[in-house]
Amino acid sequence: MAKYGKTAGRKVARAMRKRKSGTLRSGRSGRRVSSRTQAIAIGVSEARREGGKVPRERGGRKRTSRKK
Repeated sequence: MAKYGKTAGRKVARAMRKRKSGTLRSGRSGRRVSSRTQAIAIGVSEARREGGKVPRERGGRKRTSRKK
């Protein structure tokens, strides 16, 4: 069974094309995106917003304070 649906694939492909042409911009800051990983994240995020088939978001890395 596929993890990602067609919507997600299309959105990621669109984001990658925009990144390559230099017109992909990040959300709040509006900075130009040059990172491949960030372009994929933007595409997946857009697909998720549209209700496409995308696996749930995983929590970020948990940082624990070490005792000395």
